[in-house]
This record gives sequence, C-alpha cells and structure tokens, in this order.
Amino acid sequence: MKRSAQSLALGFGFLLIAGARPAALTAQQSRVAGWTPELAMKVKSIGAVRVSPDGRKVVYTVSQAVMTPEKSEYVTQIWLANTDGSDPLQLTFAEKSSDNPQWSPDGKMIAFTSSRSGKSNLYALRLMGGEAEQTTDVKTAVGNFAWSPNGRQISFLMRDSQSEDEEKGAKGKDDSRWVDENIKMNRLHVINIDKDANGKREPRKLTGDYNVDADFDWAPDGKTIAFARTKMPKADYWTTGDLMAVDVRSGEVKTIAATNAAESGPKYSPDGKSLLFVVSDDPPRWAGYRRMAVTSTGGGPVKLLAETFDAQPNVIDWSADGKKIYFGETRGTSSRIYSLDVNSNAITELNKGPEVISGPSLNRSQTTLGFTLQSNDKAPEAYVSRISTFSPVQVSRANVDLPKLPVGKTEVIKWKSSDGLEVEGLLTYPVNYKAGKRVPLLLIIHGGPAGVFTQSFLAGSRGVYPTATFTARGYAMLRVNPRGSSGYGQKFRFANIKDWGGGDYQDLMTGVDEVIRMGVANPDRLGVMGWSYGGFMTSWIVTQTNRFKAASVGAGVTNLMSFIGTADIPSFIPDYFGEQPWENLEIYRSHSAMFHMKGVVTPTLVQHGEADERVPISQGYEFYNALKVRNVPTRMIVLPRMPHGPNEPKMVLKAKQTNLEWFERYLGTN
Repeated sequence: MKRSAQSLALGFGFLLIAGARPAALTAQQSRVAGWTPELAMKVKSIGAVRVSPDGRKVVYTVSQAVMTPEKSEYVTQIWLANTDGSDPLQLTFAEKSSDNPQWSPDGKMIAFTSSRSGKSNLYALRLMGGEAEQTTDVKTAVGNFAWSPNGRQISFLMRDSQSEDEEKGAKGKDDSRWVDENIKMNRLHVINIDKDANGKREPRKLTGDYNVDADFDWAPDGKTIAFARTKMPKADYWTTGDLMAVDVRSGEVKTIAATNAAESGPKYSPDGKSLLFVVSDDPPRWAGYRRMAVTSTGGGPVKLLAETFDAQPNVIDWSADGKKIYFGETRGTSSRIYSLDVNSNAITELNKGPEVISGPSLNRSQTTLGFTLQSNDKAPEAYVSRISTFSPVQVSRANVDLPKLPVGKTEVIKWKSSDGLEVEGLLTYPVNYKAGKRVPLLLIIHGGPAGVFTQSFLAGSRGVYPTATFTARGYAMLRVNPRGSSGYGQKFRFANIKDWGGGDYQDLMTGVDEVIRMGVANPDRLGVMGWSYGGFMTSWIVTQTNRFKAASVGAGVTNLMSFIGTADIPSFIPDYFGEQPWENLEIYRSHSAMFHMKGVVTPTLVQHGEADERVPISQGYEFYNALKVRNVPTRMIVLPRMPHGPNEPKMVLKAKQTNLEWFERYLGTN
C-alpha cells in the first residue's frame, strides 16, 4: 500500500504525523494511578460455559493475553469444575488455544477444537484420564460441531480446501483469482468416533454447493440434521438464509423453509416433531428484526411466535417437556433470560438485575443453564443456575487475582432528545468523584449502529478504549445508546433509517448537555471517540461542532459512497438509506463527513486495522488526509494484520495507549 512521505516506521506499524505537535506530557500527567491499559490486558475472558448432562459438572474456557517478544495472541484453555464451584481443574495446556468444549451425551467425554496441530482440528478427551485424541486431520479448519444423540458421531463444519492445482499455483505465485468465482463453501461433514477397520476416521460430506451457517442441530433420533444455508459464506449473504434438513445416512436434503425472509438457527423439539427457528423480516433488513417460529418436521404451516421486546431473540433451547422456549435478549443496558410458552405465547422474565449475561446454554437434560456473568465493577466469570429458578452460582475464579482497584461509579441516566425522544446512557464518574465538581467528559460511541452499551466490566481487556483508566485519571464518561441502538425495541432501532448524523447526533449532543446541566461535565474539556459506526459518528461530530477539544476516529466510515464500493457488506448502507449513490447522490453526500470538512478544527486521532474488510482502511486515509490538508492536528496509527476489530493483544494495547495519550494531551487530567 502506498504510504505518505512523512511516514515513520515504528514498532507497531506506521504512525502518520501531521499538524502541530502539542507539548510533551508533564510528570504528573504520565504518572500511573489505578487501572492502566497494561493492567486491563490482564483481565481474562470467560466463555463456552457448558453443564454436563447430569448437571454435576461444568466446563468453561478461560482466555488470556499472551505477550512476549515473539508472541502476541489470546490463548484459550478449557477448565472443569463441579457445578457448586468446587474443584476447578485446568484440562488443556497446549501453547495453542483449545476452544468450544462440548459434552458427549453420556457425559464421559468432551470434544473441542484446537489449532495445536497447525490447523483447527477436532479433539476428544475422556474425563477418566488420558491425553486428548485428535479425531480429524483437515487441510482447512474445523468450525462448529455437534455430537450425535447416541454419541457415536460428530457433525462439523469445514471450509473447502484448495485443489492440487490451486496449491501448486499458490506455491509458484501463479494464484490470480476471479472475484465471486470458485468460492470455498462451509459444508457439513460427519465423522464416526470409533475408528474403521483400517484404524482411521474418514469424514463424510453431507451438503452440496452452498454455504452452511454455524448453527445446526441433530434430530433426537439421530437420523437428520437441520441447518441453514446461504448462497455464499460472505457476510453480505446472510439475507439469503433458507432452512434445510439432511438425512445423515443417505445425504438426501429437503427444504424446510425457503422464503424471501432469512431463516436461521434451527432447533428440534425434545420429541423431534417440531422445529424451532428464527426468521427475519421480509425483506431482511440490516437494522434487525427477528421472530421465533415453529413448524412441524413432517411439513405444514409455520407458526410465528410472539414478538419479543427487542425483536432480536437469541434462542437458547426448548424446555425438557417441549412446552417452553428459552431465549436471551438485551433490554436497555442489561441482559435478560426469558421463557416463552409455545401454546399461549406468554413471555416470562427469569432475571431482573443489571447484570450482563452472555453465551447462555442449556445442558442436554435441559435442567441447568451455564453462562458468563459480569457487571460494571465485577469481572466476568462462569456461572450456572437451575433453569427452574434463576439463582446464579459462580463456578470459576479466573479473575480472582486481579488487583483490587476501584472503578468509577456508573449509573443509568435518561434525557429527552431535541425531538422529545427519550434516550438512555451510562454515565461513569471519575474514581473518588466529589459531587459538584466539574471534570473533563469523554463521549464514547458504540458501533453498529445497532450496537448497545451494557453494564459490563469497566476494566475489560478486549476493547480499544481504556475506560477504567480514564476514570482513574479523573475523566467522566458518557456512553449513549442513541436511536438505532439495540435493546430498546424495533421502532427505536429503526429510527435512524435514512438519518445517520441526524437524530442520532442530537441524541448524543443532548446527552452531553444533560451531563453539563447535572454539574458534572466541564463544557470546555470535552472529548469524543468511537469505533466503526462510532467512528462514523465521531468523524461526523467534528464536522458539525467545535465544542470537543479532541477526538479519536476508530475504523470509521467517513465516506458512504466509497465505503459501499470497497466494504465486504456493499448492501449495508443502501439498505439503511434506501437508494444507491447513483440513484440519490445527495443523500450520500449530505451524510458523509468527507463532504463537510470545511471548518474542522478538532485535533483528531485516526486508528485503523490494515486488514479491515468491513470498513476498509481507505476510509481512515481519506479522513486523515483531509485533516492534514486542513492543518488540523492529527495522527493516524495503522494496526498491521488487524481486521475490523483488533484481535492481537499488542495491537489492542497500542490502541488503548494511544487513545489515553491523545486525550491526556488535549484535555489534561484532574
């Protein structure tokens, strides 16, 4: 890629410099107090909390950042504990990650995926003792998988491998390719747990020339597998999802549901007579509207179930008797587990606290739920609960050794936007905040736009914004869920259609005004930052107002027209705005920051991943170069190898550090 003549090659990619450099930090500004970006990287992530069929044991994964002179990666290991939290035991120790543990139906084994062999392969581990046994040897990678009901087979997804000619061409650098041709599909395979007469396990392909989504389900009798297919594995093709079922023995495939809507996520009822799935609106919209539906496996009409609060249910499973369906959904800044009565359509809320629950799963006997739980001031851990009475029991202690450092108090605040719409956000005060004192305020904007800020652990390690450090350095933070966000219902989420930078901008500005009115924010010391859609809004804000003293644009969409021609989701913006640029040039021009650069004065940091296909790095370069022409103080840091969300610890840490440095430089500290 062509670089600016002013580029400086540094340890973490190219740091581009333009405009006036401010003075160096003072000794007081650079001192470490409380949470730091480096300490935040020590927070471990918890996932895949799965309870054994008998409800006595639980496996879960612990992921931590590994940073050495030669390595920068998140390594995941599998742990085992009793469901009362006793006797935690680490099961895997390989240098490479082990992930997605799943219990065999008899509870005597777990299967998992690991790249310890060089490719992501399937492994089986007997809990009575012994080493994990590699059960596949693939050229590409094993994706999601599932045990058969009798425990004798495992079905799994695998991407097509290169042909011999393609491998030779790649080695000889004769590897040109045609766009959208010879696509490598994800296909469903099945493998026997027992070896054949030759001592081998040969995978058998079950699906044809189409892409299979990650979620699929065995029928209780083990004869068929239901799955959703799309035309291509590309992100833009989720709208083409149809529901299918394949006969495991014969390979015969039949269609269950194929409409103009997108069908996904099939789950068989315990008696195998019904199939639950999720259906989008018709036609599918990127802003998101989904309903659960049920149909007979023998054929017949589709029954749409009750619309849920946010119209974005995440199905967990059926109840053991097949009368209820359990699902999760965001509600405001917290998360909820619900049950839905299939006959009456009545929805019951199972939990009511402000906690954030992720990855809920029911065990095979459908008695016990496993999940990750966290809150503003509580690090994520693995929990279990009986599904009959929601009462979480902590089973992991992965983050028990974190330093006992305070984080700023967070509260939910509400206000009326300029058009009277009620908007909600999370206001976090500086550590040891004294009422009545005005402090610098940082406005942080989420991605999506259908993302949502929830009350998750403030010092979490995977984000690019060092939120706990900001509170330790004397900043208040406002995280707004403007119109277009999830968690507030379908009408609210669709309220920014054809209006990016309009009502959502007012929601953000009136939120800042509210914190100023509360006597918390110093109106002369305001900063703004955001990633993806948050980057779009940040770039938009600095073209609309000069009230912010510093900004950070992360992987931001800055030019809607060039974005749709280069991103991996070219249908995304036209779906929100209703037309293509050649059909309505003005709507694209009027909503793009790049066409409103005149008058920008806010010192702006630009951060972007070099391998970002979702929001290509050209979007960052466009904005950076425009700032440079305007002589606005700016820097651009390129994160090599990084996709849309940085996934290497050193790159995440560098993003945190540069954000902290930028805002301390222009806003100072208290």
